[in-house]
Amino acid sequence: MTRRPIALLVVLGIAGVLALDATISKPPNPYRAPPLLALGSGLAPAGAHCSAAGS
Repeated sequence: MTRRPIALLVVLGIAGVLALDATISKPPNPYRAPPLLALGSGLAPAGAHCSAAGS
């Protein structure tokens, strides 16, 4: 196989995954979403490696 068919398969695969995700998932609720940047918000970190830093 050459590059063109493989590149086409990759692009179609990515487009398929995006289309599947768009049809299955619900739109995000902006009122329940965490803040984009929580700098100085007072929210404690949770669920990541940085959440263990204060312990």
